[in-house]
Amino acid sequence: MVCLIFLCTHRIINSLLMKIILEKGQGLFFTSDTHYNHANICRATTNWGGQDNLTRDYKSLEHMNSTLVNRINEMVGEDDILIHLGDWSFGGFESIEEFRSRILCKNVHLVFGNHDHHIRRNKADIQRIFSSCQDYLHLDIRKPEGKEVMKYSMVCMHYPIASWDGMNDGVVHLHGHVHLPQQLRLHKGKAMDVGVDGNDLYPISLGEIRGIMKDRPHVKLSLPQDHHEKRINS
Repeated sequence: MVCLIFLCTHRIINSLLMKIILEKGQGLFFTSDTHYNHANICRATTNWGGQDNLTRDYKSLEHMNSTLVNRINEMVGEDDILIHLGDWSFGGFESIEEFRSRILCKNVHLVFGNHDHHIRRNKADIQRIFSSCQDYLHLDIRKPEGKEVMKYSMVCMHYPIASWDGMNDGVVHLHGHVHLPQQLRLHKGKAMDVGVDGNDLYPISLGEIRGIMKDRPHVKLSLPQDHHEKRINS
């Protein structure tokens, strides 16, 4: 049984404080920047030209799409929770629901990215296909581990930010947008890019994030290089 409690739905700058109580065996996963059906990010169909570091090496657009879907479904079960940090899909309005219909997980929460304009405007009531939609998500997580219940706090936004609530207390910041490779996805402090391009198109689990962040220092004002600076035309 999924247990999700919304503690506070204050919509100032479209933010949400969400308490998640995970049932025994239930997983929590994060991903971002799937860009489902985005022809230019697929090397076989791109018009960007000569910028292999900005494209994904798949033999067709459907090859990329299927890989995205399969890798989410391989890790995330129907009753697990998936937090998607934006830039859901491309290729027209129809791609939004097509992608969602191929994902088995019943609990998908979306944090708006810069390319999610149809979803943000709620065209044709498209937000109905997600469990929640917002610009900023502060997670208060409870996870049973043996006889104990572990507590975690995370700040989620599409964009990387230099400072956030609770940073000095060990609150982790997760983001997307910058499409960093795996060796660059970590910043100096407790922040990381959870986009698929740094994780072989897979989502990343709460357990993996906690393992990575456990011993990292509290460091302020550390922003990653933005891949958008490398490309003039999108």
